[in-house]
Amino acid sequence: MTLSTPVGQVPRIGTAYEAKLKKLGITQVRDLLFHFPRTYEDFSKITPIKNLKEGAVYCVKGQLLEITEMRTYRKRVSLITGMVEDDSGAIKILWFNQPYLADSLKKGDNVYLAGKVMRDKEGVYLASPVHEKNPKSEARNPKQIQNSKFKIQNSSLTHVGRIIPVYPETAGVSSRWLRSIIKMVLASIKEMPETLPTEILAEQKFLPIQQAMWQVHFPDSMQQAELAAKRFSFEELFYILLFILSERKKIAQVKAPSIPFDADIMKRFTDKLQFQLTDDQKKAAWHILKDMEKPRPMNRLLQGDVGSGKTVVAAMAMLSAVKAGHQAALLAPTEILAQQHHKTVAAALTPFKLTIGLLTGKTDRFISPKLPNDYIEISRAKLLERVKNNEVQVLIGTHSLIQDKVKFGDLALVVVDEQHRFGVKQRMKLLHDTRLIPHLLSMTATPIPRTLAMTLYGDLDLSIIAQMPKGRKKIITKVIVPAQRQKAYQDIAEQIEQGRQVFVICPRIERTEKSPKDIEIKTVKEEYEKLSKEVFPKLRVEMLHGKMPGKEKEQVMRQFKFGKIDLLVSTSVVEVGVDIPNASVMMIEGADHFGLAQLHQFRGRVGRGEHQSYCFLFAESNSFIARKRLKALEKSNSGFELAERDLQIRGPGDFAGTKQWGLPDFAMKNLTNLELVEKARESAKAILEKDLTLKNYPLLREKVADFRQKLHLE
Repeated sequence: MTLSTPVGQVPRIGTAYEAKLKKLGITQVRDLLFHFPRTYEDFSKITPIKNLKEGAVYCVKGQLLEITEMRTYRKRVSLITGMVEDDSGAIKILWFNQPYLADSLKKGDNVYLAGKVMRDKEGVYLASPVHEKNPKSEARNPKQIQNSKFKIQNSSLTHVGRIIPVYPETAGVSSRWLRSIIKMVLASIKEMPETLPTEILAEQKFLPIQQAMWQVHFPDSMQQAELAAKRFSFEELFYILLFILSERKKIAQVKAPSIPFDADIMKRFTDKLQFQLTDDQKKAAWHILKDMEKPRPMNRLLQGDVGSGKTVVAAMAMLSAVKAGHQAALLAPTEILAQQHHKTVAAALTPFKLTIGLLTGKTDRFISPKLPNDYIEISRAKLLERVKNNEVQVLIGTHSLIQDKVKFGDLALVVVDEQHRFGVKQRMKLLHDTRLIPHLLSMTATPIPRTLAMTLYGDLDLSIIAQMPKGRKKIITKVIVPAQRQKAYQDIAEQIEQGRQVFVICPRIERTEKSPKDIEIKTVKEEYEKLSKEVFPKLRVEMLHGKMPGKEKEQVMRQFKFGKIDLLVSTSVVEVGVDIPNASVMMIEGADHFGLAQLHQFRGRVGRGEHQSYCFLFAESNSFIARKRLKALEKSNSGFELAERDLQIRGPGDFAGTKQWGLPDFAMKNLTNLELVEKARESAKAILEKDLTLKNYPLLREKVADFRQKLHLE
C-alpha cells in the first residue's frame, strides 16, 4: 500500500465505502491520511468506578458481569443493559438502539467504556458509552508495532483508553469506522516520503512526517497532537506561499512598459477635482505611479473601505498610462458596476479628451473627446477594431474583456475591481503584442486582515486607503427584531416623504422547490409583491435581480438614480459600486445569510450624500453567532475592524473562500496565525533564493504544481 493507492483497494473499504468516502473528497490513501481530526476527546484517564459522579464523562476499565437485550414496550426500541465491575465497585450500563452489541459483547469480557454518568429512578448508570474490548496484551497487533518506528501509548486501543480523534463525517462514515481504517492504513503503509526539506524540519523543530501522522491521528498527549497539527498547518501555508512567491519572482523577470511619472498632468487632474484627495489616496497614488515607472509588471492591491475613493486613484493611474501613449483597461465584476465605472471614469477624465469605451455582455458604446457627455452606440466588431488600433484609450467592461477576442494595440495597465486574482495568463489574453506584460492594479472594498492578505495575496504589493473623505456622516445601523418591523416601515416612509430613496436587499430571487417551507427566507419577488401592494401601495416600488435582461437592469438603475423609484428591492447585485447619493436607507432582509464584510458593502450603498443615512438589519435566525455578527456591525462603521471580527467569528474559510482550496480545517484556522504565516513565508523565500525552479526539491515542485492547478489563482 502506498499513498497513491486508490481507497477502493484498501481492505475493509470496498465499493460501497469508496463511494461514501468520495463525498469527503477521499479517493486515495493520501486523502485518507490527510483527513485530519476536527477535534479530540480525551478518554486516556481511567477512573475507578467508586469515584464516578453524576453528570460528567468518564472512562472506566472493568469486566462485564452481565449483558442482556430487551425492547421497550411502547416504542419497541432496542435496549441493551449491562453491569461493569472493577476493583472499586460496579455500575449499570445502558445502550439505546444498538442491538448488535448483544452479539459483540459477552459476559466476562474485559472492556474499556467511556460515557456520561446519568441517573434514573433506579440509580446511576453509564449512558450509551463508547466501548472497546481490552486487548489481551500490548502485542495484540505485532504487525503494527513492527511497522511503526513511533510507538504510541495504548497502541492496541483505538476508541477508548486514550485520546481519540473525532473526524469530519458523512452519512455511513462514522469517526469510529474512520479510526479503525486509518489506524490499519498507518500500520500498513509501505512508505511515507518526507515532504518538508530537512533544513526546515531542523530549523522549525518539527516532527518527521510519519511520526507527525501518527500523533495527529492517535496522539500520546494533546501537546503531541498540537505539535503534529502545527507541522501540517505550517506545511500547507508553506506550499501556498511557495507557490505565490515563485509566481511573483517569475513576474519580476518579465518586461512591462515603463510609464514615466508626469507631475504636471497629475496636478492638472487633482486641481480639477471638486474635492481634495486624502493623505491615504495621495500615498496610494504615489506608490502606484512610481511602480508603473519600473520596467517590470506592477502587481498591486489597492484596499480601501466602501466610499474611500479607490476609483479616483485608479483613474490617475489610467490617465498616466494613456498620456504616455498606451492603453488602459478596467474590469468590473458586474454589468451595473462596469456601466457606473464608465460614467465615473469618463467624468474624471473628460478634461483630458480621451476616448473611453464600454464593453459588457450586451452593451457596446464609447465616449468620444468631441462629444464628452454623450454615449455613442457602436457595433461590437467596430469597437473591437478601434481597441485593436489603439483608437480607444480606456476600455471598461466585465470579464467579457478576456472572454471575448479582445486585442489591444498597446495595453499598459489593467485595473481589476473586486477580483483579486488576475494573473499573467489573463493579462496576456488581452494583448495584441505579447512582448510586454501590462501592469496590474487590483482594487477591493473588502478590507482583508493582515494575515490573510499576506497569505492569499502575498504576490501583490499592498496599498491601503483607511481614511474616509471629509464630511461623511456615520451611518446609523440598527438590528431590527420582529416586534420593531412596523416601526422600521414607518421610519422608511418618513425618509421617502423627505425625498430620500431606499434599498431593500433579499438573499434570494425566488423560492425553489428545494427551499424549506418551514423556514422563512425572504425573496426579491415575494418582498416586491408585499411591499408594493401591502406595505407601501402608494410608493414607486421596483425590483432588480441578476436574472433580468441587461437592458432592463440598466433601465431600472437609471430610473433609481434619477429619483423615479422610491424603493428598490434587490439581490446582492447592488453589493459593490452602485452610487445613489439620494439613497438614505439600506434595509437588509435575512441579514444572517450574509457575511459581515458583505453586509458592510451593502451598508456602503447609502450615506453617499449630505443626508443622514440608516441601515436596518432584519435577521431570520436567533442563533448566538448570527446575533453576535449583527451586533458587531451595529457598533462599528470600520470595514477593517469588521474584517477582523468576521475572521474571528466565521474563520478564514468562509471569509476568503479558502474552503475551495481543500485545506484541512486546522490549517485554515492557522491562516490567522501571524507568527506561523511569517515563518512559512521566510522559509519559502529562503528555498526560492537558493533554487527558484525547485530543481533540487522534486516533491516541493510537485506540490507547487498541484497548488497551481487547485487554487485556480491564474
